[in-house]
Amino acid sequence: MTTRNFQALFHPEAIALIGASDRPGSVGEVVARNLASGGFRGPLRFVNPKGKAILGQPSYPTVADLPETPDLAVIATPAAAVPGLVADLGARGCGAAIVLSAGFEANDAPTEALRQALLDAAKPHLLRIVGPNCLGFLSPGHGINASFAKAAPPSGSVALVAQSGAVAAALMDWAPTHGLGFSHVVTLGNALDVDVADVLDHLGRDPETKAILLYLEGVRGARKFMSAARAAARSKPVVVIKGGRGQAGAKAAFSHTGALAGADAVYEAAFRRAGLLQVTELGDFLDAAATFAKGTPRLVRNLAILTNGGGAGVLAADALEREGTAPIELSEETRAALSKLAPANWSGRNPVDILGDAPAALYGQALEVLVKAPEVDAILALNCPTAVTDSTDAADAVINAAPRGWTPKPVLTAWLGGTGVVEARRRFARAGLPTFETPEAGVRAFALLRGYGLALDRLLHAPDGSEGAGDSATARAVVEGALAEGRTSLSPLEIQAVLGAYAIPIVETRIVGSPAEAGAAADDLGGEVALKVLSRDISHKSDVGGVRLGLEGASAVQAAADEILARVAALRPDARVEGFMLQPMLARPLAQEVLAGIVQDPVFGPLVMVGAGGVAVEVLKDRALGFPPLNDDLAREMVDATRISRLLKGFRDRPPADLARLAKVLVSLGRMATDLPEITELDLNPLLCDASGAVALDARIAVKRPDAATPSSAILPYPAHLARTVKVGDVTLCVRPIRPADAARLSEMVDLSTDHDVHLRFFGGMRHLSPDMTARLTQLDYDRHMAFVAEAPDGEIWGVGRLVEDPEGDSGEYALMVRSDRQDLGIGRMLLKEVLDYAAARGLKEVWGDVARENHRMRAMADAFGFRTHTDEDDMARVRVVLRIPEPA
Repeated sequence: MTTRNFQALFHPEAIALIGASDRPGSVGEVVARNLASGGFRGPLRFVNPKGKAILGQPSYPTVADLPETPDLAVIATPAAAVPGLVADLGARGCGAAIVLSAGFEANDAPTEALRQALLDAAKPHLLRIVGPNCLGFLSPGHGINASFAKAAPPSGSVALVAQSGAVAAALMDWAPTHGLGFSHVVTLGNALDVDVADVLDHLGRDPETKAILLYLEGVRGARKFMSAARAAARSKPVVVIKGGRGQAGAKAAFSHTGALAGADAVYEAAFRRAGLLQVTELGDFLDAAATFAKGTPRLVRNLAILTNGGGAGVLAADALEREGTAPIELSEETRAALSKLAPANWSGRNPVDILGDAPAALYGQALEVLVKAPEVDAILALNCPTAVTDSTDAADAVINAAPRGWTPKPVLTAWLGGTGVVEARRRFARAGLPTFETPEAGVRAFALLRGYGLALDRLLHAPDGSEGAGDSATARAVVEGALAEGRTSLSPLEIQAVLGAYAIPIVETRIVGSPAEAGAAADDLGGEVALKVLSRDISHKSDVGGVRLGLEGASAVQAAADEILARVAALRPDARVEGFMLQPMLARPLAQEVLAGIVQDPVFGPLVMVGAGGVAVEVLKDRALGFPPLNDDLAREMVDATRISRLLKGFRDRPPADLARLAKVLVSLGRMATDLPEITELDLNPLLCDASGAVALDARIAVKRPDAATPSSAILPYPAHLARTVKVGDVTLCVRPIRPADAARLSEMVDLSTDHDVHLRFFGGMRHLSPDMTARLTQLDYDRHMAFVAEAPDGEIWGVGRLVEDPEGDSGEYALMVRSDRQDLGIGRMLLKEVLDYAAARGLKEVWGDVARENHRMRAMADAFGFRTHTDEDDMARVRVVLRIPEPA
């Protein structure tokens, strides 16, 4: 359902508490007091079966007795009564209910029936349920404290979403002492209805919220979560703490990829791909809230440090190095400007140490220089208390010199000390300048600002379907053949065929049935060979001495095969030996052994893995995970996240490996993972990587037919199947989903259109698309946002039809633009039909658009398609056209 009826939750006009009580210390009494003291301006009603007064106000015995229908109900009754109360509330037209009641947690049949009864009671009325078993909901700016929290935080611009009421309560208790406030606090409890993705969808578009804090313990519905998280992160920072970071994920014995893909690593990869900023401690959570409370500058890449203590500057520089960067080198002009102000023996570089006896005015003057320095993106001002200067005066100087507003250049502060700097920190908080207790905390805050800019860049990576193309039909035939025989793994020859279909190189393999045949095959291959036991019962051959390398000649190979049989018989008498594999030894002494593969996560579906390979792979535990589909940039980023990447980049006498070729292997694995959900695990180990490329020496592939519990890919691949050719007049156009590579041609289409047409499409003074706007219009996740381009034979884009679905998936907004000199050809009508056909196929019930009143061409086209026009008297510049899509016959 996502955000349907969220207006009733976040902006109710009337609230009712069901289960209100006057018994001191009861949940009903605490919630009643919190609601009454929150400052809510609308009607607040109490329901108590005895009808007695609560907090001096009358109560009503039943929901039916309420004098008006509540938009929002808060339920604090025994669990068994909740479904009936929800049914009563829904019948009255209530839009949302917060169920505080516990008793819905057990995994037994009666409790499952109770949970289902609650959902069944709400569904006919589209009533939304927050909880059950939650702490409640707070919206301080609207006077709503529908919780049993000990204290309400002040109003602010940061939202908190938590799957733990205890964590939310602690953060709300800490917030006032840190000068923080919240726009909304949502605790989800069991999340039977409203879940994390729903709330992210709403808060991502909420103008009152400038950043979101998310405490997460688990996800249900990976694609829904990833789509909502990516949408929210595009508009504002989302900072996440993951609870339960143990190794509860897949620990399959079949492959190294399965053994290494722990749940924590999967969530880290999900957060990274979704553009979320992950922190590990609650203290970092609060620092993040302070950092983003004023909003977020988009591009923060480097930091200048201003300090009156050299040691504090050194600590900050060390912290920056741990974050993967260093203090920015100051320009000659900036150093010259500082030298005119600072003492003769100032540091002369960044960190800018203006010495311990620096007067307050010097802080302000130096800060003004750094604010004007074009090479500086952000500034961290540090102060160490001394007997000859006043820390509070220095704070005032920083406040006065800092830019007004957050966007021009953020200024962070860390006044070191205790009681002597309390007033300085209070003034910083009042002025809206983030303040921290240590240099390291200030640097971590900068890292969050920098990380958000990098996360936005990462969100622009949108594979367009051209990457990793393979012969999926051939690979599928091989997999289907194995499944038809009831097998759960592919044979070596089948593995070669599947990898070959995706152009993933693997060394030639010969299969033999006996030691004598192994010797004969070795003679045929010539040179040194590798001999490996072949047994579907033995996943890791080296564990039983089933691998011998560097053998040459029939007799040596036959003798080694006899030894392997004897060793396997002793160590694994239960294993069925089917024969041996022989491979030519590759002379690549400078190659690094890499692991690459595919693993299926029970929540997020298929992932691609890369890391250090070889026999010690599970000891090294060096791996990075990525969500398919991948492109070269995303694949290279995965490689860079591993420790072995430093070796792959070359050292001493070893030249750099062909990282581009390794990236292409990962991209192909991503394509395979989306094409063939039957592959549950794939292991390339070792994958030899050197300057000449990458080739796998060994591989394993496990397969299983997907069932209802098998999750699909968490991120939709490029929908290439929607492309088709259309004849418009004398021209044949390609109509297809937009791709990131279309950015330049989309900008060109706008540039070649008239000022009037651009105004009709974008409603404003904009004449040309900015790079950021172009990226957002061309780099889609294709889940809720689709755009079709009309591409001419020469590659020019003549028109674009767009559909942006609402989170509920019931309706969507369309937009249309045709290049000015290509109008009157029927392209607009064709694109609008394409959008409407797509909306119908998606199951949307309504398509709407805002059209300029003067756009007579578009309004006539909408009329021809059956749209109805609605006039908004508050916006005389445009009208809304709406089309109801009929139910399929």
